[in-house]
Amino acid sequence: MEEMIKLNKTTGSQVAEFILMGLTKRPELQGPLFVVFLFNYMATALGNLGLIILTSVDSHLQTPMYFFLRHLAYVDLGYSTVIGPKMLASFIVEKNTISFNGCATQLVFFGIFITSELFILSAMAYDRYVAICKPLYYMVIMSDRVCWALVTIPYLYSTIVSLLITTKIFNSSFCESNVIRHFYCDSLPPLYILCSGTSEIELIIMIFSAINLVSSLSVVLVSYMLILVAILRMNSVEGRHKAFSTCGSHLTVVVVFYGTLLFMYLQPQSSRSFDTDKMASVFYTLVIPMLNPLIYSLRNKEVKGALKRVYKKFM
Repeated sequence: MEEMIKLNKTTGSQVAEFILMGLTKRPELQGPLFVVFLFNYMATALGNLGLIILTSVDSHLQTPMYFFLRHLAYVDLGYSTVIGPKMLASFIVEKNTISFNGCATQLVFFGIFITSELFILSAMAYDRYVAICKPLYYMVIMSDRVCWALVTIPYLYSTIVSLLITTKIFNSSFCESNVIRHFYCDSLPPLYILCSGTSEIELIIMIFSAINLVSSLSVVLVSYMLILVAILRMNSVEGRHKAFSTCGSHLTVVVVFYGTLLFMYLQPQSSRSFDTDKMASVFYTLVIPMLNPLIYSLRNKEVKGALKRVYKKFM
């Protein structure tokens, strides 16, 4: 590849910029993909901004459930914005490059937002458990202080972990080349072009990835197991239907998000390919943030009611 910069392995010279391989090298697909992902990003931005505004201004949505939904919209908008605009530029520029500092910055913010999403989804599952299994104590258990703790702690933890991993990677020397085989700066692709051994960094990434995925998914699974037991004990069919409807949107989001992550990280190394990883990455970085507002809008009567009230107020 003519664009590739071969670096001096003995000196471990640092690179000034990286070349991102992008989604495709086929010129005839660049234009159509630009249009598709432009509409994708516009829908993501409008949908999540709409949810943020709606859950902030409508008095009927000032509950813990919609507090967490607002923060889910924040992180969805955050990591899609970290990835989307740069990806769109890659379809129209001749050489898809990103500066050394730009790559590190993208990795930091992507790590913060994607990790925060895991724990916000688990906080939402816990919220649904309290609402269905302990309804009389709901407002006491899910106080403002508890709600803020359930989002502030993940934000702080995600920031520390993301800075640690990014610092470990970008304080190393790159000497194989400056080409990253991905369409954004994720944590694993840069490891293939480091001079020194990557076992320590890979171990750190693996440990934190396992902690994040297992701990957050455990909260979700336990919460929904207890919810299911509570629903099965209900005598009223109407009560069961109402209980299912209150967590249907969140359960849909959880299945789609965790399903994609588990598919990506649990597939055998022998069957992995860069194309498969890129497609899975597109889905959870760009498609899921667009789907989440739609799922909560189309499946949630309170959100649809709030939309109607806001529409009548301003029209």
